[in-house]
Amino acid sequence: MKHVIALDVGGTGMKAALVGADGELLHTARRPTERERGPDAVIAGILDFAAELHAIGTERFGAPAAAAGVAVPGIIDEAAGVAVYAANLGWRDAPLRALLSERLAGVPVALGHDVRTGGLAEGRIGAGEGTDRFLFVPLGTGIAGAIGIDGRVEAGAHGYAGEIGHIVVRPGGPECGCGQRGCLETLASASAVSRAWAAAVGDPEADAADCAKAVASGDPRALAVWQDAVAALADGLVIALTLLDPRRLIIGGGLAEARDTLFVPLRAAVAERVTFQQLPDIVPAALGDTAGCLGAGLLAWDLLATEVSA
Repeated sequence: MKHVIALDVGGTGMKAALVGADGELLHTARRPTERERGPDAVIAGILDFAAELHAIGTERFGAPAAAAGVAVPGIIDEAAGVAVYAANLGWRDAPLRALLSERLAGVPVALGHDVRTGGLAEGRIGAGEGTDRFLFVPLGTGIAGAIGIDGRVEAGAHGYAGEIGHIVVRPGGPECGCGQRGCLETLASASAVSRAWAAAVGDPEADAADCAKAVASGDPRALAVWQDAVAALADGLVIALTLLDPRRLIIGGGLAEARDTLFVPLRAAVAERVTFQQLPDIVPAALGDTAGCLGAGLLAWDLLATEVSA
């Protein structure tokens, strides 16, 4: 059976699959990224994981994978196949495409940005299916965005398109790892809500999920934390929709798991802020934490289609 390897590398874990031509997940696996061992060990782990999938596919289906798609965080040069920089994994200028293709005995490899890859999946087979213009914004450890246009995701001239998390919404606010202050992700990401809620209750183990539950129960401390985050998020999203005019705004990541606790106030806050802009549909992501892996599979199939057409 013709299949591809799909691998989604995150800061703490890796998700992988063998994907059929119809998008069916023929085999799935997970393992820790082990970033505490350093960037060289992380890269070695990626290569080992891909080789393991290659062997499983060859044995199970009688032929090696036709291609591989890999989604990684940070700054990516997709054309060169280089992972330029990832703060949470520590690598710089890692030639992942070449390394993977060599390890996989010449199998062609597509390398993609994790959020844009997840956005590709959401746009084609998830919450954006059938939509010509969308913006996918996952609210996780940080915040990024994927700009969807007619079934593809825009990378930008230098691979930086969609970095909505680094829009400054509170000048002089909390310091961000990018060097600015008051960036959206310092105020409205899942990790930002976790920090604010932990400080409010004096419990370093408290997190955003705990805060959402407390909001639902009417805790005034939780409401204050949540309202601050939603206000900042709405400010950032209105800037984005003013520039991009998406038909649909897809919100994913850990914070979106709060569902109505997030979406009801967020839709209201965005509606309050728009003036001349067209208000897009604001919907939860449909694919959950499988989006990156499914998107990596789409990258691999797209690569094969490009090679055939060439």
